[in-house]
Amino acid sequence: MREEEKSPVRGGAGISRRTFAIGAVGSVAMLGLGAVKLVGAESVVRPPGAQDENAFLAACIHCERCREVCPRHAIKPATLESGLLNLRTPEMDYHRGWCDFCESAEGGEPLCVRACPTHALRLPGLPASEHVRLGMAVINTDWCLAFQAMGCHECVDACTFEAMGVNDDGTPYVIEDACNGCGACEHACVSLSSGSISVGATDRAIVIVPAEGEVLHG
Repeated sequence: MREEEKSPVRGGAGISRRTFAIGAVGSVAMLGLGAVKLVGAESVVRPPGAQDENAFLAACIHCERCREVCPRHAIKPATLESGLLNLRTPEMDYHRGWCDFCESAEGGEPLCVRACPTHALRLPGLPASEHVRLGMAVINTDWCLAFQAMGCHECVDACTFEAMGVNDDGTPYVIEDACNGCGACEHACVSLSSGSISVGATDRAIVIVPAEGEVLHG
């Protein structure tokens, strides 16, 4: 039997050409699946206390305790679509719920922050809803029912932080200085389920986009 060709490695066993080829093919496959985002990971909306992204990623151990304790089920583990660096880290899921910062909880501290064993989630102060901006609400006027003269104000009615208003023509707008990215507006939006959605709509007409590192008040 012909001895398999190997690349010499000083001080240990060599690597076979076959093993090298398999590894190369695997790397290409991973890149094709999206692992190329390892360096340029996509920004996602994080739970309260994770707004310092570098510190958060360094401390998060992917234990999912924040997701487990969220009373509104508004936290989910990120998938590969958000980049390999973000995989299994927590991000907000406003299709399932929204964040009220657990203001009714004892001590007024978000339960996700309290449950984090590594302090990857940290708050600059309490109440959290007045200090932390998870993201920013953005309206897609092409998909919004109110902009189609259908009189929908579900997002405005759902906002408990007075961060939305209504123009004279009945269309909603976001008060950016007051928006903390709680996601109640996105959760309440009916644009995808109303039966009168715009052609090509792929998401709700109002969504929360990342606002990295932003703090509402000192």
